[in-house]
Amino acid sequence: MTSVMTEKKLCPCCMEEHEVQTVVVRESNVFKGVPVEYDAEYFYCDRADETYAEEAQIAQNDIAMKNAYRSKTGLLTSQQIAAIRSKYGISQSDLCLLLGWGGKTITRYESHQVQDIAHDTILRKLDSDPEWFLQLLQAEKDALSPASYAKYTEAGTALFEQNHDLYLKSAIMSRYARFLQNPEATGCKVLSLDVVSDMIRYYANSQKVTSLYLVKLLKMLWYADALSYKRYGHAISGLVYRALPMGAAPVAYESIVDLSIIHCEEIEMGDGTGFRFQPSENKEYPHLTSEDMGILDTIIQRFGRTIKNEIVDAMHREDAYTETAPHDIIQFKYAKTLSLS
Repeated sequence: MTSVMTEKKLCPCCMEEHEVQTVVVRESNVFKGVPVEYDAEYFYCDRADETYAEEAQIAQNDIAMKNAYRSKTGLLTSQQIAAIRSKYGISQSDLCLLLGWGGKTITRYESHQVQDIAHDTILRKLDSDPEWFLQLLQAEKDALSPASYAKYTEAGTALFEQNHDLYLKSAIMSRYARFLQNPEATGCKVLSLDVVSDMIRYYANSQKVTSLYLVKLLKMLWYADALSYKRYGHAISGLVYRALPMGAAPVAYESIVDLSIIHCEEIEMGDGTGFRFQPSENKEYPHLTSEDMGILDTIIQRFGRTIKNEIVDAMHREDAYTETAPHDIIQFKYAKTLSLS
């Protein structure tokens, strides 16, 4: 028995007003045939040497016992269920509406009633799949108030983008794992997606850069890394580049430009879809050094206002491209003969 606080009150054990301790007792019980242990809270009268519980404590101790059962049998606890709902910012009744459950189901699951495995599975899916939450939300849009729908959509979208980025970042880094021991491929740098994001925003935010579409951007990234390697013996980003028909392109560039932190707009063009990189309100570049930004400024001065074909032609004349077999990794040793200085 551990005392956690005291307060002066009328004690029903001795029927006198005095300092009564609140104590935590480790208890054992059996719930649905499963033995469990949990911490229960009581009041303790030292004059009568007795413990007692008020109505709120009885309810709290019941939930503690059932949460111990939930944990032991692999079910979500009431706090975990409440946390899932809370991260979407959705009310108990509205979540029941989305899931097609009775209006008080979530209220009961967040307190005294233990959920079944089927409902537990649905709650876990909701926790891990914000895209599904958005689908449920869309299906019940007309049943929700406009303000609630907008609020829940904003929260679900933010979680979806966060999960989306976590997956993409993990997938990108896994593709780069094979190059960790190859400094000629990485330019003596470990890939940092934060640095790559800052580089892209630095280019997109510059008023001296026009028509920043995908092909032009990829070449400008390579030129920056190559020039940094030529000047300082290391690249900026850690990106690994292949020699593709249009010039250098980073490994996994398709996933990199799909990160939500990168502002990219799809543009319908005559021969397909183009990807144009847009300025951002964020003008801070915490992951770039002054040397890095000096390199980027040099690239902007040379290629900022060029059209795609001009930078592609320039890339095609570099030793890094002419000495590399199609689709092979471009070695940074060729940066020593880069046309820029």
